[in-house]
Amino acid sequence: MTVTPQTEADEAELQTLEMVRTGRQRIRAELAKAIVGQNEAIEQLLISLFAGGHCLITGAPGLAKTLLVKSIAQVFHLNFQRIQFTPDLMPADITGTEILEQDEGGKRRMVFVKGPIFANVLLADEINRTPPKTQAALLEAMQEHQVTAAGTRYTLDEPFFVLATQNPIEMEGTYPLPEAQLDRFMFNVVIDYLPEDDEVAVVARTTSTASEPIQALFSGMDVQKIHELVRQVPIAEDVVRYAVRLAAASRPKQAGTPDFINEWVSWGAGLRAAQYLTLGGKARALLAGRPNVIWEDIRALAAPVLRHRILINYRAEAAGMTVETIIARILETVKES
Repeated sequence: MTVTPQTEADEAELQTLEMVRTGRQRIRAELAKAIVGQNEAIEQLLISLFAGGHCLITGAPGLAKTLLVKSIAQVFHLNFQRIQFTPDLMPADITGTEILEQDEGGKRRMVFVKGPIFANVLLADEINRTPPKTQAALLEAMQEHQVTAAGTRYTLDEPFFVLATQNPIEMEGTYPLPEAQLDRFMFNVVIDYLPEDDEVAVVARTTSTASEPIQALFSGMDVQKIHELVRQVPIAEDVVRYAVRLAAASRPKQAGTPDFINEWVSWGAGLRAAQYLTLGGKARALLAGRPNVIWEDIRALAAPVLRHRILINYRAEAAGMTVETIIARILETVKES
């Protein structure tokens, strides 16, 4: 019997769905070889990877941010590169540069040497320590998935996943990302200090013999198939409207905006917030093995999606309000239906 192309496509989707469903626990098991705790941060990073988004990671030094990103790249068998951002870093240090090369016949020509951005997973360490010109070079590549050098476009490897870290301390001499550039990150993932038992486990593990190596479970092609499958996850219109209302509720001086937003918020979330809430909800449902998106998927992702898109004013700071407390108030105020 001849299999139609549509049947073959359906079979491929079912195989990808089964791969994700059975792979969740295996991913956790492999990451546990290197990472202790941080379950919420791991889940958010996996969701953004499955959805094809980029992440901003905020956390103090020494909380295994680099190790976590590198471990995820190993699980998915992706090419990993790390760039330490410094004030003297130039755009060409990231994207690559042209050099003059002479061939065997003595003829000279310009050859483009690719920079570290040509990777599947790029860790931009302390992105706020480099000038805006260098930051913009990275963010342009994130948006367009390409690099332009001397008028020639070079397509980046797929999948392309950027994780940029920011250190919440020692802010002197830094170049904070503008809100318009922060908006390009799907999530702002906060990594906090571990509970005492987990910290004891980390210290014991890192001061003994080498840990077991992480085994690759997926390939870059598998990740691209997951990207396609995520967008096919069903979501009810009411759930999409809920995501839109959550984002809209953060905007001051709009019709129906809560009073506390008008009082404490200078700038709210834009359209990308609702898009990422919806897309992240689809990835979360797929990762959980559910056939459709539910309200809880949207609520669970409200904090990582909104925390870098809401700008509070001095009145909020004087009242002791934080972005986190304002997001919690939005979730209490906006009803599901």
